[in-house]
Amino acid sequence: MPLAVCATPIGNLEDVTLRVLAELAAADVVLCEDTRHTRGLLQRHGIEARLVSYHEHNEAQRTAELLPRLAAGERVALVSDAGMPGVSDPGARLVRAVLEAGLEVTVLPGPSAVETALVASGLVAEQYRFLGFLPRGEKRLAGLWSELEAWPWSAVAFESPQRLPATLRSLAAAAPEREAAVCRELTKRFEEIARGTATELAGRFSEPPKGEITLVLGPGAGARPDDAPALEAVGELVAAGVPRKQAAEIVSRLTGVARNRLYKQSL
Repeated sequence: MPLAVCATPIGNLEDVTLRVLAELAAADVVLCEDTRHTRGLLQRHGIEARLVSYHEHNEAQRTAELLPRLAAGERVALVSDAGMPGVSDPGARLVRAVLEAGLEVTVLPGPSAVETALVASGLVAEQYRFLGFLPRGEKRLAGLWSELEAWPWSAVAFESPQRLPATLRSLAAAAPEREAAVCRELTKRFEEIARGTATELAGRFSEPPKGEITLVLGPGAGARPDDAPALEAVGELVAAGVPRKQAAEIVSRLTGVARNRLYKQSL
């Protein structure tokens, strides 16, 4: 049987697919980030399963234990506390190891905090950039804001509620008018979507809020909307196998957009 990577609710326990529930019920073992958290989901839906912890501190050990069991045909499901395992959550190491061992992996899709926040923010466009958890420290944050200044689309990141006020102050100092949205407790009872400029949001969240935070940033002030078609053309050429520098050169000649700008913004 393939390793089944199962997306679980990001908040509301009703946001789980029938396919995921069936897989969890049929699994010989369910690997979970926190057995207490997963047990609550299973109990809500009347499922009994054998739960085994799988987190950043025991990934290597568990992976070594599970490969022979998968090879022997056991049915193994992998979940995290919320969303898709392997995306800012444990699981990527196991998936790689299973594939490298010549075994199969199947992914059962479901809720996504990234896409939920992006749509709710009103800042969705043709593309977006996922930043994972934001870096710590003023210097690293300032470097990220500088890097994103020329990004012509939205960006989505996770941040802890304790660090959110400092992060928003840093963003407001670098780009006071940048559009953004703080998405708090998505799909839960006290869900909140706060939209505004970086300065407005920094004032609103001067103290740490409660709950999980997903931050959405609008396009940087240095981004040039007219560059979008040229950047898309570079991306299409790269996808077709053309080296990025050569693709930027070709599109630059055809559109007049600076080659270096196309190259950097397409990375």
